[in-house]
Amino acid sequence: QVQLVESGGGLVQAGGSLRLSCTASGRVFTTYAMGMGWFRQAPGKEREWVALISDTGSSIYYADSVKGRFTISRDNAKNTVYLQMNSLKPEDTAVYSCAGGWIVTPEEARYRYWGQGTQVTVSS
Repeated sequence: QVQLVESGGGLVQAGGSLRLSCTASGRVFTTYAMGMGWFRQAPGKEREWVALISDTGSSIYYADSVKGRFTISRDNAKNTVYLQMNSLKPEDTAVYSCAGGWIVTPEEARYRYWGQGTQVTVSS
């Protein structure tokens, strides 16, 4: 089993930045072969994908709503995936969760492992 734990959320003013981390534990050797994704869910809305990264980091995808502002990266030696969020907007307010799966896809059902989520609140 793999456990994913997010950290780095918090309250920030619009225009500010945050960096989220997602660290894997347990059978971490399997995370080297996993695609990872960041998803978010705002109050009253469905969960949506934000950014995806392949096992080697060679393939990266962003939702249109965050393109140019967010950067996903991974450090396999540290079993950690990051989401650097710049130029934050109030509409970025959500619970952000990381997920691990065997392919890189926006389809959340294809991800086997999920973290518990971390709250990001952007004030105007």
